[in-house]
Parts: sequence; C-alpha cells; structure tokens
Amino acid sequence: MSRVAMVFTGGTISTLPDAAAGGNTPVLRGADILARSPRLADVAQIEPIDWGLVPASHLRFAQMLDIARVVDEALARPEIAGAVIVQGTDTIEETSFAYELLVRSDKPVVVTGAMRDGSSADFDGPRNLADAAVCALSPDFVGTAVQVVLNGLVVAARDVVKTHSTAMDTFQPREAAATGRVVDGRLVLVGAPARRGRLPRVPDHAVEDVHLIIAVAGIDGTLLRALRPLHPAGLVVAATGSGNTGADLLAAATELISDGTVIAQTTRCARGTVAPIYAFPGGGAMWQRAGALPSVFDGPKTRVALALGLAAGLGREQLAQLLAGRLPA
Repeated sequence: MSRVAMVFTGGTISTLPDAAAGGNTPVLRGADILARSPRLADVAQIEPIDWGLVPASHLRFAQMLDIARVVDEALARPEIAGAVIVQGTDTIEETSFAYELLVRSDKPVVVTGAMRDGSSADFDGPRNLADAAVCALSPDFVGTAVQVVLNGLVVAARDVVKTHSTAMDTFQPREAAATGRVVDGRLVLVGAPARRGRLPRVPDHAVEDVHLIIAVAGIDGTLLRALRPLHPAGLVVAATGSGNTGADLLAAATELISDGTVIAQTTRCARGTVAPIYAFPGGGAMWQRAGALPSVFDGPKTRVALALGLAAGLGREQLAQLLAGRLPA
C-alpha cells in the first residue's frame, strides 16, 4: 500500500473541550487523531509527522516556510507518494497558497483540517483525512496545484476561500469551478487540474512586515502614516470596487512608495479584479500610476504572494507577474 506523509500542525482537528480554559484547546497529536480515524488505514499507509499544535490564526510566514521544508523533505523520499498538511481552518486559504508557491516537489500536496473538535458527535476530521489521502495518492495530482479538501470538495489553493465561519461546506472556489469531489472514497474530477505554480526560488528567511488594509467609506491615510516610521516591506490595499479609495489614502500610500514600500492593489469584492478604470483622485487608475502593483488574488492571498515574493528577492517585474497570476511552473 502506498504511503502518505501526514504533517500535523494543530487546529480544530487537534482540539478537545477544556472546562478550565472555557473552550477548545489543541491537545491531540498525530497518533491521537489517527486513532480516531480508523477508515484511513483502508486508504493508505500513513506516516504521521508531528510539527506542532499551533492554531491556524497564529501561523506566521516563518512557520509556513518551515512546514514547506518539512513537506519537501518527506516527499524527497521515494516511498512517500504524496503529502497531507493538517491544520486549523482559519487560515487555510492563505497557508495552502503559500505551500503552492513554496513546495518544490511535484508529488501531490493536499491541505485539510476539520470544522468540529475531536469530541464532537459530527467530528469531520476522519472523513477529511481519508479524502485528503485519496487525493494525495492520485496520479491526477502529480505536478498540479496544491488542493484543499474538506467536506468532500476539492478546491485549488489559489482559488479557495472560507465562506462561512462554522459551516461544514465553508470552503468554496472564489472564481473558478472546484477541482472535483471525493465520493465514497473515489476522486471525481471536474476538469484537468491546473499545473502547480512556484516561486523561482525558496526564501531563506521570512518577510513578516507585509500589511493588509481594507478600504471602507471615508477611510483616510491615518493608518498608513502611522506605519511609515516602521518602513514596512510591503502593503496590500484591498480597495473598493475595481480598485478605488479616498484620495488621502492614496496620498499616504504614495508616501510609503517613495520610502521603498512595495504596494499591491486588489479589490475587497468577493469576485472580480482591479482595473484602471477611474481617474478621479483615489481612483484605480491613479493607484496604478502611483506605482501600486495590481493583483488578481484577494487580499489575504495577495499578501501571501507579496510577502513570499519579497522574501525570495523578486524584483518589481517578477512581483508584477506573480500578482498577475502568472505563476512559473
């Protein structure tokens, strides 16, 4: 039977209720979770790797780099057919995209977790692990995009979004169709999965000071001017509509650009991208004329791409290509 490396990092799937703490806390290691997932043994031989018990909301870029290295080390072994990263669901839409950019192996990489804790009557962890293992063993996913698998749905990391805070079917594609489903232990594809996109090189270190601000009605440049003395490496502005903000927000962003901060522009809308349509002060065209790089990804994914691209030492043209979704294979 083929072997799957399963990297356990924490999250809801690792939690149990703690009366003293007043809520769920991470306590279950990989072996504990596998013991609650008996059907998994029928799918694959699992090699558990305990990376940590970290809530997904705590994960930083340095930790994503480390997890990606652990995955690549496991996949370098010939007996390992694919890898599953098990984590909390809060930031799967970001971390899975980071692994898309970072992992060098062509073997399948799948990210999963659970929406219910290990004591819940409807604990979804076992099914999600089994479905993820099915995908990690599939030859259809060799050399293709990292996939997120929960509640039977398979969605490419670059497109997946968490649409509901607690629903089982929370993970959905933002724009494109889902990659497929796992039905009764069998992968059913909708179409040919996209090829994996990677950074040209893996960063040696993380760049953490890339910030995200969401434009709202009436917001000015106060927050950006407060950031200026810190000389942040990057900033993502999730603008309204097709890329528009108030004039003062753009003025403050221009000051950051003059100091060397790289600014990316995206939309806060659930779907669609920015476009240089409006030329009034703060309009989308004016942001791009000021030097903001347009992004086809949503705010959280744009931040991932910008932070990892800066960490990898990409120049402006390479960053522009990355944010445009032209990911080198």
